[in-house]
Amino acid sequence: MPITCPISFKPLSTEDFGRLDYSVMASAFATHKEFGRLADEVIYQSDFAARLAGAEFEISREVPVTVSFGSFSKVYLLDLVVDEKAIYELKAVARLTSEHVAQLLNYLYLVESERGKLVNFRPASVETKFVNAPLSREHRQRFVVNEIHWNGPNVFRNLLIDLLRDWGTGLELLLYHKAIVHLLGGDERVAFVLPMTRNGISLGNQRFFLSDPQSAFRLTALPGDFSPYRSHVERLLQHSPLSSIHWINIDLETVTLMTITKGSR
Repeated sequence: MPITCPISFKPLSTEDFGRLDYSVMASAFATHKEFGRLADEVIYQSDFAARLAGAEFEISREVPVTVSFGSFSKVYLLDLVVDEKAIYELKAVARLTSEHVAQLLNYLYLVESERGKLVNFRPASVETKFVNAPLSREHRQRFVVNEIHWNGPNVFRNLLIDLLRDWGTGLELLLYHKAIVHLLGGDERVAFVLPMTRNGISLGNQRFFLSDPQSAFRLTALPGDFSPYRSHVERLLQHSPLSSIHWINIDLETVTLMTITKGSR
């Protein structure tokens, strides 16, 4: 299996999660009342887990989730799993952001669990946010490939599609990027800093990830109409020594492969 976890998550309906969460959050509020808003994250995590265990919940902390493909492997750690059903991602930050939501959604997709919750102990009152993962891995593996404007190497294209068919779309973009870089030979063979110029003026070096000596690749996960992004890729390319950039956009249901060549603006 490309994605493994020691916990097989039990199904959890919206109603069941609501009932479970009502009891779980009593411990979160008690932890915040005890320590206020200035403790380190590990203190909140430990006290929250201890209170839940004392209330006879089944608690698992720092649960490993291993994602692999070929020789690539990465381990994520889930902060807290309650009763082998619900993931609670615990924070001590100024405020919850879309990045925190994306992190928990990534975890939910990896372990095929539909519901989780972010809990932030830093504000004056406990801040929370429910996160739902509406699509199964099977659904996310059935994406459509749009490659009408693709002129990149078949080896790169096949590697990318095989990876996505294995894991499904919707996961953290950095995970796909790290896997591709590793499978192409690692940073020493793929990551380069190249000189950028404007009208003969040297501007310094820009980091690119190369699929071949004259072409870079760039991954995005832009939903909806992502065409405005193309002009930014074109402008970056024009001032580089490269001849093309292979741009891959990974949406939940459509993966678009596009080769942009210098002078195409």
